[in-house]
Amino acid sequence: MNEITGKIHHSFDEFFNTLKSWKTTNQKLVFTNGCFDLVHRGHIDSLVKSAKFGDKLIIGLNTDHSVKLLKGETRPLVDEESRAILMASLQMVDAVVLFDEETPYELIKAIQPDVLVKGNEYSIEEIAGHDVVLARGGKVERIELTDGLSTSALIEKIKKL
Repeated sequence: MNEITGKIHHSFDEFFNTLKSWKTTNQKLVFTNGCFDLVHRGHIDSLVKSAKFGDKLIIGLNTDHSVKLLKGETRPLVDEESRAILMASLQMVDAVVLFDEETPYELIKAIQPDVLVKGNEYSIEEIAGHDVVLARGGKVERIELTDGLSTSALIEKIKKL
């Protein structure tokens, strides 16, 4: 379990030494983020696509507090530690860094990734941190999402059972 929990960082400060090591060895850093409340195939598809943009895939994971800010008091369904372990157990994920704010803007500013990835349902201007990444010559990639797969749709389906 240590190889999984070792990928989890509860703050940027916890992640700093790993980040410094990766930057020293010129690893191309890719950042994406999400709540990952009920992980489904669409999440896996997007993470596989994201990982292909660089050498190290960093996930910014919303804390429970952050999820409540975005999704309301009934969310998350799965606690942050469980979500972090699940995400860190995926082979394409190199680090999971939790953030407590509504967006990962401050985390992106601190990490300074080479590539920022989000789904194509957002315009580049709507993606938190796009300005930070583009200002230093990085790229913002918008990936196609898997049709018909969403956590909200899964929750609605479960409610009907």
